[in-house]
Amino acid sequence: MAQKADHQVSSPSEEPAWKQRAVERSTQAAKRRAEQRVERFLEAAQAVMTEKGTTDFTVQEVVDRSKQSLRSFYQHFEGKHELLLALFEDAMSKSADELRALAAEQADPLDRLRVVVLELFESSRPDLTGKQRPLFTDFAMRLLVTHPAEMRVANAPLLALFTELMTELEDADLLRSGFKARRVAALTMQTVMFNAQSSGQEGAHPFTAEEIWDYCANGITRD
Repeated sequence: MAQKADHQVSSPSEEPAWKQRAVERSTQAAKRRAEQRVERFLEAAQAVMTEKGTTDFTVQEVVDRSKQSLRSFYQHFEGKHELLLALFEDAMSKSADELRALAAEQADPLDRLRVVVLELFESSRPDLTGKQRPLFTDFAMRLLVTHPAEMRVANAPLLALFTELMTELEDADLLRSGFKARRVAALTMQTVMFNAQSSGQEGAHPFTAEEIWDYCANGITRD
């Protein structure tokens, strides 16, 4: 009796390796092109804001400066608000990196926090002459009220830095008993930025960076 040949049921084969490589290469190239287009829009918006000294610009101005199309703009951003948010998030991330590098120059954990508080206050406050007002001051204040979730995302890098600094104080037994590093980090950061951005509204004697630091330091550290 003839023996029946075994026929193995094969599962659908994966795509050939050459095809996977080709698709991946194509996808990576498209991603790079998209990133380049986004970067050109961001650079154009930053240039327009710097020239005008305000965030009061139009999408068309950014499109013209970037030498790209309006259609391309709306493929990457829903509108001006999302563009501003992207710029704001990028600015906050760069600010956190700069402050972290500044803090690293100090050996004492309290000194690290101090230089960060002072520098953040000075870089966030408006120029009372009105000539060098930080470009995102008004936008940040509006964002805090109208889009708090977006504000939290944008401020995440700064909050992470302050949390690191507060954790160092806690480890050195310098943080006031009962305080949680992340909560006191958020409270301190918000105190510094809010008072800096509203500087000048409290009358003829605006708060100074040293006053803000003295207030924060005495509130968060042990006696």
